[in-house]
Amino acid sequence: MQPSVTKVCVIGLGYIGLPTASLLGTKGFKVFGVDTSEHVVNTINQGKIHIVEPDLDILVKSAVQSGNLKAGLQPQEADIFILAVPTPFKDEHIPDLSYVEAATRVIAPFVKPGNIVILESTSPVGTTDDIVAKILSEEGHDVGRDVYVAHCPERVLPGRILTELVENDRIVGGINEISTEKVVEFYRAFVRGEILATDAKTAELSKLSENSFRDVNIAFANELSLICDQENINVWELIKLANRHPRVNILQPGPGVGGHCIAVDPWFIVARSPDQARLIKTAREVNDAKPHWVIDKVKVSADKFKNPVIGCLGLAFKADVDDLRESPALDIVKEIRKQDIGEVLVAEPNLTEHKDFTLLPYQEVIKRSDIVLLLVDHKPFKSLKAADLKEKILIDTRGVIQ
Repeated sequence: MQPSVTKVCVIGLGYIGLPTASLLGTKGFKVFGVDTSEHVVNTINQGKIHIVEPDLDILVKSAVQSGNLKAGLQPQEADIFILAVPTPFKDEHIPDLSYVEAATRVIAPFVKPGNIVILESTSPVGTTDDIVAKILSEEGHDVGRDVYVAHCPERVLPGRILTELVENDRIVGGINEISTEKVVEFYRAFVRGEILATDAKTAELSKLSENSFRDVNIAFANELSLICDQENINVWELIKLANRHPRVNILQPGPGVGGHCIAVDPWFIVARSPDQARLIKTAREVNDAKPHWVIDKVKVSADKFKNPVIGCLGLAFKADVDDLRESPALDIVKEIRKQDIGEVLVAEPNLTEHKDFTLLPYQEVIKRSDIVLLLVDHKPFKSLKAADLKEKILIDTRGVIQ
């Protein structure tokens, strides 16, 4: 496969689609990116970005200026189609696959014999076969013989996306053997990690299993934090001591679990296999309950003041990113304000503005607050010392202030 003559159409220009499209553009592929947002399309065509990710602005600018990356609202003919659209869930944690279905239908008129269609969106087991392949077949394509379909889940960490797109091992699961072979060949053109071949359903469940594993282990740490609080034990010291065992590696607790993967993907397993996924479901429930526990801690502290001022440090779902998707910190701050527990001040050093909150420097937030609630372990907050907050009530959900 010659990258210089290969055309790629990427559907969805978000946190995965845009880095993938721009990376391919700099590797010599002719890339056409598609998004439903005219603002996103116009921004990219100007060589600019609408999301924050280290070095992504440089990559997009380079790909656009080379002529290898363009964006539009509708697909174009290509050799390879990559679907990188959202896969959220509806009420009752039922997977919402409408974006995958819509993306497949919108590319169907442009697909021709010999093309490859790749679903990168994290999806419930069976999505590649039962939605992507099925719709393409219904639209008249000879799927598995003339059109090759596979699932290749993204496995990148926000803040390191551009590095991990190239360095990480990738899993490729086709709907049949020839589909797997074709897609493995494509990824070998730009991925330095190992390409691991399997079938579509195994590839889908592998990604869900990776995030469910993390979720279960975080739930264990969060459950320990509840027990330690009840027993008046420092959970951070407890974990540090327990982890001195050579075969123990307890993760760090927090205010909940956020992000577009760990807080969502386990529910895809539960929805399809509710009777079998009992531990996975319980872990989700433990982690989903942790923000309410944090809010209760704030309420108890707020009762000690007539008009409490609550300083909230961090809104993102993890340290040192601007990503607010499924963020427990954001939910906690919104709920504190909704319940009118006290005056709420907010610092989020990775954002310049937020539609719901006036963002302030963290030093000002601390100075004006009676209660300091640390929700995200951003680098600036790690320089704080407990001695500097001795006149305030500190609720440190990340254990970073010593």
